[in-house]
Amino acid sequence: MRVWHEILTAVLLLSGVAPSLAQYPTRPVRVVVGFPPGGPTDVIARLVAQKLSDSLGQQFFVENIGGAGGNTAAGQVARATPDGYTIMAISTGFMVNPSLYAKVPYDPVKDFSAVTLVAVSPNVVVVNPQVPARTLPELVQLIRDNPGKYSYAGPGVGSTPHLGGELFRLTYKLDLVHVPFAGAAPAVQSTVGGHTPIAFTALPSSLSAIQSGQVRAIGIAASERAEAIPDVPTFAEQGVHDQDADTLTGIVAPAATPKEIVELLSREIAKSVARPDVRERLAMLGFKPVANTPDEFTARIKLEMEKWGKVVRDANLRIE
Repeated sequence: MRVWHEILTAVLLLSGVAPSLAQYPTRPVRVVVGFPPGGPTDVIARLVAQKLSDSLGQQFFVENIGGAGGNTAAGQVARATPDGYTIMAISTGFMVNPSLYAKVPYDPVKDFSAVTLVAVSPNVVVVNPQVPARTLPELVQLIRDNPGKYSYAGPGVGSTPHLGGELFRLTYKLDLVHVPFAGAAPAVQSTVGGHTPIAFTALPSSLSAIQSGQVRAIGIAASERAEAIPDVPTFAEQGVHDQDADTLTGIVAPAATPKEIVELLSREIAKSVARPDVRERLAMLGFKPVANTPDEFTARIKLEMEKWGKVVRDANLRIE
């Protein structure tokens, strides 16, 4: 056995894996979240961290670093030592912010190694029950028939619900005003109260209000219906095409993190996401599990940057 151990060690040393994968992790791993505790990114990060702790035998702990829509945290992680002991849970803002903000302290592609896209949740359009429109075409016609009357709530400038709303507005040339809120919860509550008759939100944020009848969902911005609200048709089913808008939650690491560590984390997260208890928890949050490969997630990051960057430019959005 000792001889075999020595042979294996020599092979690992020759392959360059020994200092990274063979001994990783030997101490706690920090999972940075760029938002306060309690939001979907934070909840999923904690779920992933717990499963990685269980499977890899070291503590993976979440550290919340809020500020500038996630930019502060991303800038810090971009400069962290690329040894696998600092990773980050990201949302779609990670890809949107470079085109939205005048200056950001990171490049999503050059400064990071993609690990995996953990899960996605579609955006949903909801209305106050007093709004007569029950379908997206009816909503378009209602807004056109009442110029200057309608507004929509969104969870902050540059969020995917906001950008999805702007894409919808631009596509149909609507007189529709965005009312930004400091988070999804107050945006949904404003629509529940009828102050803003329409809201574009990520599904987790409005799911309980939909299920309780406080708001009416009229369209899912995805290629397929959401498991949590299967009676709500997609945009495409209503003739509204090329408007898919997901809220993504994924894991990235600083650029130059050893490939073996990135692939190990990706595999372990995929195993966790395949577990029935994790899938059930994600479904309760309104998310669909993905757990793709690092290369697939890299491609998705580039796609999201291009797609939403165009919307930001077309809508003349900017945060200084």
